[in-house]
Amino acid sequence: MSRSRTTFVSAVAVAALVAGMAVGSHYDLTPPLAAQQDIDRPASNSPAIGGNLTATTFRDIAEAQTPVVVTIWTERYRPQVRMNEFFGGEEFRRFFGRPPGGDRDRSGERNENEDERERTPLAATGTGFVIDDTGLILTNNHVVEDATRIQIQYHGDDERYEARVLGRDRLTDCALLEPVERPDRKLPAARFGDSSRMAPGDWVMAIGAPFGLSHTVTVGVISALARPLRPVPGRTNEMLQTDAAINPGNSGGPLLNIRGEVIGMNTSIISDRAANSGIGFAVPINTVLDLLDELRGGKVTRGVIGVQIGDVPREDYQVLGLDAPRGVIVSTIAPNGPADEAGMEPGDVIVAYGGEPVEDSADLQSRVVGTRPGTGVAVGVVRNGEPVTLDVTIGELDLEAEGRAVIPAADESSEGFGITLRDLTPQMTRRLGVPNDTVGAVVVGVASGSTAEAGGLRAGDVILSVNRADVASAAEAGTALDAIETGRTAFLLVQRRDTRVFLQVEKDG
Repeated sequence: MSRSRTTFVSAVAVAALVAGMAVGSHYDLTPPLAAQQDIDRPASNSPAIGGNLTATTFRDIAEAQTPVVVTIWTERYRPQVRMNEFFGGEEFRRFFGRPPGGDRDRSGERNENEDERERTPLAATGTGFVIDDTGLILTNNHVVEDATRIQIQYHGDDERYEARVLGRDRLTDCALLEPVERPDRKLPAARFGDSSRMAPGDWVMAIGAPFGLSHTVTVGVISALARPLRPVPGRTNEMLQTDAAINPGNSGGPLLNIRGEVIGMNTSIISDRAANSGIGFAVPINTVLDLLDELRGGKVTRGVIGVQIGDVPREDYQVLGLDAPRGVIVSTIAPNGPADEAGMEPGDVIVAYGGEPVEDSADLQSRVVGTRPGTGVAVGVVRNGEPVTLDVTIGELDLEAEGRAVIPAADESSEGFGITLRDLTPQMTRRLGVPNDTVGAVVVGVASGSTAEAGGLRAGDVILSVNRADVASAAEAGTALDAIETGRTAFLLVQRRDTRVFLQVEKDG
């Protein structure tokens, strides 16, 4: 069974995106074979698609392109859980003493400190496709991630051939494989189209190994473009949506246009039963091809500025000193990160990047990750209604470290915003870990499901200002919040331990 992820996606894409908290991204990958030459980006056929369907159109595509598709078999380690691990555990010994027979040594007998693991048997876990005459193969990262052994099975061939990972990328969920062994014959390679020329309603074909049934063909249309999905926590990737049947095992296989050209790589589905429900997603092939050189080198490098951001609301943007609901609000700044070193502050609204206007979070994120680390970029912000230009030196994104920067959730209740406030005392200042000179109102409760919870406010936050006006007590904060009309937005500057965070919270009726 494939590790194709059955993706459960909310109906509305949330604007808040983590733009990075750390620098340095390293993958422990095997170096390429010495005989392998550098690869060029394959040519893409970009003219618009035209022409008529015939009775043999899809048959012709399947016959021509199925030979480029491979089935991928992987082997992985998994923990080996045994009953005697419980009976030999510390909790058992504490109450009942040593189990009969005690511990054994490493000469073949059990030892309590031994990391006992077993390999999963080789199983068909996904699909890939050959991209050049040297046999390089594209597939999904999640198909081969953590694999201790990878084998490739070509179309019409009963034999399996060893392969290894050259490079992989979690954000786009793609990986480049190199065959260590290969058939003694010329391998057909995929032809590529231009994913930017696709539109809803265009015919597409998927070829893959759903549930291990290799070289299965399904047909549908492009259902939508630029669907935001989250392959890693806090970051989105724009995908092609299709109703061509995608199931576990299709992961990494090609999505082809009516000319038989690859325009996407199938990667995930939305379903409540781990099977096709008519909503599948593919990474646009233009996105993957842009990364080929870096995948070949074993590392994909992206930019980061070290902030958490949210979109400017459609209403109440004037409170931020803006003349239009455009840009992104800086919520949190990573200590000693690029934005911090450039002097950016929580509550700043980023309105320009490199001299070009910033529309929203997705716009800023795509431009930042596409900027080479070390590059100096002029970032325009609005601070307290005044324009400020900051010189930011782009850092290097580390997805692994970013994924560990998890923000804990909040709790309890109160009217209007769903919060309970209390005056900040010296004892609370020490307990909360905020600076000694902090003045404001402590959030001691956040109602579950409230607008405050949705806006990111947490118990333990200290509200410093409401709509740019400083507050010195719970009474002042409560008065300022009560003055806000139902359905309008409160802009809150809060102290969270040693970090200042700028939040926007809508007032509920």
